[in-house]
Amino acid sequence: MEASRLFGGATRSLTYLYCINDTSSFLSQNPAAARKPYVPVYAKKAELERAVAELRGQLGEDAISTDDEDLHRHGYSEWSSINIDVLPVAVAYPKTTEEVSQIAKACYQHKIPMIPYSGGSSLEANFAAPFGGVSVDFCFMDKVLALRPDDMDLTCQPAVGWMSLNEQIAHSGLFFPVDPGPSAMIGGMVGTSCSGTNAVRYGTMKEWVVNLTVVLADGTVIKTKRRPRKSAAGYNLTGLFVGSEGTLGLVTEITLKLAVIPQETSVAVVNFPSLRSAAATAMSVVRTGIPIAAMEIMDEVQMGVVNKAGATKKKWKETPTLFFKFSGTPGAVKEHIEQVRELSRKQGGGDFDFTRDAEEQKALWSARKEALWSMMALRREGDDVWSTDVAVPLSRLADIIEISKKEMDDLGLFASALGHIGDGNFHESIMFNKNDPEERRKVQECVYRMVDRALEMEGTCTGEHGIGLGKKASLVKELGLDTIGVMKKIKASLDPLGIMNPGKIFDLQ
Repeated sequence: MEASRLFGGATRSLTYLYCINDTSSFLSQNPAAARKPYVPVYAKKAELERAVAELRGQLGEDAISTDDEDLHRHGYSEWSSINIDVLPVAVAYPKTTEEVSQIAKACYQHKIPMIPYSGGSSLEANFAAPFGGVSVDFCFMDKVLALRPDDMDLTCQPAVGWMSLNEQIAHSGLFFPVDPGPSAMIGGMVGTSCSGTNAVRYGTMKEWVVNLTVVLADGTVIKTKRRPRKSAAGYNLTGLFVGSEGTLGLVTEITLKLAVIPQETSVAVVNFPSLRSAAATAMSVVRTGIPIAAMEIMDEVQMGVVNKAGATKKKWKETPTLFFKFSGTPGAVKEHIEQVRELSRKQGGGDFDFTRDAEEQKALWSARKEALWSMMALRREGDDVWSTDVAVPLSRLADIIEISKKEMDDLGLFASALGHIGDGNFHESIMFNKNDPEERRKVQECVYRMVDRALEMEGTCTGEHGIGLGKKASLVKELGLDTIGVMKKIKASLDPLGIMNPGKIFDLQ
C-alpha cells in the first residue's frame, strides 16, 4: 500500500505524529489534574506503515482500512459531548480472538495505540483516538456463541447488541436485563460498566458478567474465571476489566448471566405538579420496598421534546412524569400497581395510565427510550447536544435536579432532565450553538458545577457513561490522587507501553 494512502487525507494529517495533546487540559479545573501528562513514545510513520502492511498480510487486505470516512466514523461521534481533532490512522476489523491477538502483537511490537470500538454510542469520547493509532472495530464479532438455558447463562462476542441478543434467546424463556441505549453492544457495555432503566431491579452490568476472554496489550489471551456464578479463586479479574474502557485489554468473549422472563409485565405513566413531588413518590416506592422493575423520571421540558420530535404515537402531558415498569406474577403486578397508585396520589400525581398489552407497553415506555433521540432530532443547523450524567444518594436526587435545572434556566439554555430515579442516577441534556464559544463555555461550566455538586452530595461524576476523555479531572476530585495512583500501577503492569486506549480515565503523569 502506498504511504500516500495511509497519511494523505486532510483529516489524517491532523493525527498521530505530532498531535500528542493533553486532552483533559481544556476540561480541567483542578490544578492537580491539569499537570502536563507523561506522553509515551509511539511509532513513527515508517513503523506504522510496516505494522499495517504486516497486518494486511496476516488478516487480509480488507481487514485494515485507512479510508477517510472510516477514520472519521471511528474518531468522531455526534452523540459525544467531547470531540477532538485527532483521528485514528487505521481501522482493524478482526473476526476472531486469534486475529485480535495478532493485531495486539503487531501494535505492541511497533508501539502503536489500540482503541476498542463496539457500537460507538458512548457519550464521553470513550473511543476517541487522542494519540492516533488503530481503532479495533469488533463489528464482525457479533455472534451468540453458546446459550445454556439450564445454567441460565450464555457466551457472546462484543458486537452483539443487547436488544438483538434478547430477540435471539426469547425462545428460552430467559433474557438479559441490562438495558442502556437501544444501539448499545455488549462489548461497549462491558467497557463502560453501563446500566439502564432496569437497574433498580436487576442492577448494573458488573453484576451480570460471569467471565471474560481478554486480549492483553502484548497479545496474550486470558480468561478471567470459569463459569460458576460464585467463585473465591484468586483476584476478581472479571470485575477489574468491567468498566476499564479498554485501557487494560480488548474483550473478545463475554459470558453473561440471564434472568427468567417475568410471567407478566405492566407499564404505567404518571404526571406530577413538580419534580420534587415526583421524586418524593419515587422515594416512597423505594422505602416501602415495592419490587419495582424500573422507575424513570422526565421533566416537563423532556416531555415537550418527545412531543415535538414526534418519536412516539402518543401525545404526552408536558409536566414532570414518572415511568414505572411492574413485573412478576399477575397477582403481584396487580398489587404493586395499586400500591404505587396510592403513593402517587399522596404526592398529587395525576392520571395513572397503565397497560399490560405488549404493544401499548412499548408505546408508553417509548417516551423514555426515545428521550435522547428526540433531543437530537430537534437540533437546528449548528446545534449540538451535551448529554451527561451523575449519580447521588437517593435522598439527594430531587435537590440536584432542581438546582441544576434552575441554573440552566437562568442561563436561558434549552436543557432537559431525566434519570433512573430508583437508583439516584440523573442525566441532563443541554442544547447549544456549537459555533458560539461563549455559549459552549457556559454549558461546560454548568456541567462542571453539576458534577461538583454531585460530589459534594457524596455522589459520583458518572453513574453509567464512564470517564473517557470528558471526566478525567472530575475522577481525580472524586477519588483522590492516591486512589488514581493505584489504578495507574495496575495499568502500568498490564500495559507497560501505554498503548491500550491511551488518554482515557486518567493521564499518565
